[in-house]
Amino acid sequence: MAPHAEVDAGSTNGDGHTNGHNSTNLAADNLFTVNSPNVTYTDNEILSKYTYRTTNVTRGANGKYVATPRETLYDFKVDRKVPKTGMMLVGWGGNNGTTVTAGIIANRRGLVWETREGPRAANYYGSVVMGSTMKLGTDSDMKEVNIPFHDVLPMVHPNDLVIGGWDISSMNLADAMDRAAVLEPMLKAQVKKEMAHMTPLPSIYYPDFIAANQEDRADNVIPGSKASMAHVEKIRQDIRDFKAQNNLEKVIVQWTANTERYAEIIPGVNDTAENLLKAIEAGHEEVSPSTVFAVACILENAPFINGSPQNTFVPGAVDLASKHGAFIGGDDFKSGQTKMKSALVDFLISAGIKLTSIASYNHLGNNDGKNLSSQKQFRSKEISKSNVVDDMVAANDVLYKNGEHPDHTVVIKYMPAVGDNKRALDEYYAEIFLGGHQTISIFNVCEDSLLASPLIIDLVLVTEVMTRVQWKQSSSDEFKGFHSVLSILSYMLKAPLTPPGTPVVNALAKQRAALTNIFRACVGLEPESDMTLEHKLF
Repeated sequence: MAPHAEVDAGSTNGDGHTNGHNSTNLAADNLFTVNSPNVTYTDNEILSKYTYRTTNVTRGANGKYVATPRETLYDFKVDRKVPKTGMMLVGWGGNNGTTVTAGIIANRRGLVWETREGPRAANYYGSVVMGSTMKLGTDSDMKEVNIPFHDVLPMVHPNDLVIGGWDISSMNLADAMDRAAVLEPMLKAQVKKEMAHMTPLPSIYYPDFIAANQEDRADNVIPGSKASMAHVEKIRQDIRDFKAQNNLEKVIVQWTANTERYAEIIPGVNDTAENLLKAIEAGHEEVSPSTVFAVACILENAPFINGSPQNTFVPGAVDLASKHGAFIGGDDFKSGQTKMKSALVDFLISAGIKLTSIASYNHLGNNDGKNLSSQKQFRSKEISKSNVVDDMVAANDVLYKNGEHPDHTVVIKYMPAVGDNKRALDEYYAEIFLGGHQTISIFNVCEDSLLASPLIIDLVLVTEVMTRVQWKQSSSDEFKGFHSVLSILSYMLKAPLTPPGTPVVNALAKQRAALTNIFRACVGLEPESDMTLEHKLF
């Protein structure tokens, strides 16, 4: 264990957890208030009535559609008290874990460092919550008023997050940061002393689920090489200890560790909550480390987010979360190439251009690339990157008839020399007017961990807000929380997890609109239609 040490921005306790110095349990004064009879503010809550408008469509025997507008009145209740929140990362000593930790320390301390391009200051660029805005409305001069997304609802500030976690490597975070080779030397020098006191908790390691080339890292493991209830209970105890040692009100856990191979879905093993728990007790070989973490978090009622592409949330895990009312979200951070793909494909198909093939090639040299050089782990990533166009294609039966689908291939190669600077090359081949063709080629250099780290923050902040939001139909007497599967997180994830039986949305604009409009509904505001009729009708 690391010794106790006082530092400028906070302190580390005996388990290497970093504590924020600005944490508060009181929400800041609202940047705006809603002037409406449907919205009430109390010291503790925002109460709103919201009319949700949709269109129900039926198809008659003649093949024609009938569209019927529908309205449903909901009540929303948002707890305004912002809790002291902890973020625990599985794979804390990896590229993403060390980068996000250094980034939060740098922002908390307002650090500036020299680079060959001049001075750079800490920021939260790349974070939707901290770096983007939302249109609030228009003012009396017909000008748009935009506000920081972070100010729409009372939210935890990332500077106040308390960070901890697990890793199969015992390396302290300062040395692990050097190993990752992501950050500028002068930035590393300023955070090194603080991060040297941070050491990950031992994690679980089942060699069959990650590449054999990761074995040399595994010197910090909980005894046992297959699933067990002892592992579940150890993780639960780690969460409880972390919460108590840091006086936390909430802990959110996120998988930022290596990509695992897919677990086989076996009836009687991982298809229901009861069977999954029995499989863990029996040490079944098809229960992955990430699923064990998920089960521990569900039982501990700590939200769990999967940032890698494997099928952590087997049907039994989703069933267990639903039974316990515990929040889960996944899968796989959507940062560079895939985010571009989900935006560009949406644009092309919405423009009536028939995309016929997508070829995506990547090479990278970080440990993620090393792990993905194993075929079973690559297959998990291939699936998450390949399915991101499905809903956009399915939505256009003018271009794509009878199950037609663009050819789509994904290639990933490990090239140590390029380190964390992933190279992504994409070719989009499309059919246009009168048999013509359009080819779009993109070369995207993605600084992988610097793109993923803000998403880790966003996922934690949005998830925490969802723990404080309740809703009900106005005809009901009882408020309840959102569904256990947090599909609101889809904007940040390649393969969005959705409640069973509900459609998956991959189109980036729709995902952003859902996130924005749910936040608006929580404060009693209608979605912004962008019709701008006030500028068009005179």
